Amino acid sequence: MTTDQPPSASHALLDADQLPASILYRLFSGSIAPRPIAWVSTIDAAGNANLAPFSFFTVASVNPPVLAFSPLRNGEGRTKDTLDNLGQVAECVIHIGGEAMSEALNLTSASLAASEDEFAHAGLNKLAMPPLQVPRVDGAPIAFGCRLCDIIHLGDQPLSGSLVLAEVVVVHANPEVWDGRHVDNEVLRAIGRMAGSDYARTDSLFSLERPA
Repeated sequence: MTTDQPPSASHALLDADQLPASILYRLFSGSIAPRPIAWVSTIDAAGNANLAPFSFFTVASVNPPVLAFSPLRNGEGRTKDTLDNLGQVAECVIHIGGEAMSEALNLTSASLAASEDEFAHAGLNKLAMPPLQVPRVDGAPIAFGCRLCDIIHLGDQPLSGSLVLAEVVVVHANPEVWDGRHVDNEVLRAIGRMAGSDYARTDSLFSLERPA
């Protein structure tokens, strides 16, 4: 299959290597959802800050504490500024923004030049995150300051991903959101990424007891 036309709905069993990357992206983003959003700040060697959201994001390990996110190359095969910056300064801050900061988070997804500051573009202030050089977002209720563990490059074609593994070394948590044991989602109002322009609220929950 050489075009970006979707496969026939009558064909439910398809070879993944026969599907164009753009079609796989739509399938992944539409069905693997809702996805948590890593709002990642980085700096380059000159100290210029970058801030961008990534919804290919999860916890990789608790002991040691490692988070994982995957920036995709753009449609021309170029890497994101976040990935370029991590190659220069091996640190990042991964924020959980919550619904209250969703508009600002969305603004930082704009395709700006590497020299432009997404913090300023979205009207956000920077705060220090010692012992790291990378700043955190003022107002973000939860921020994980990380040092880079590894980057696993999975290809160099358009929409190829690079898996970033980042070890948490310092945490900022608003006490109204986290009491030291539990996160209050009624305060955090976490959001998830769906397909296209859609996001999901996570304030409508149901519970299932895990079997013994």
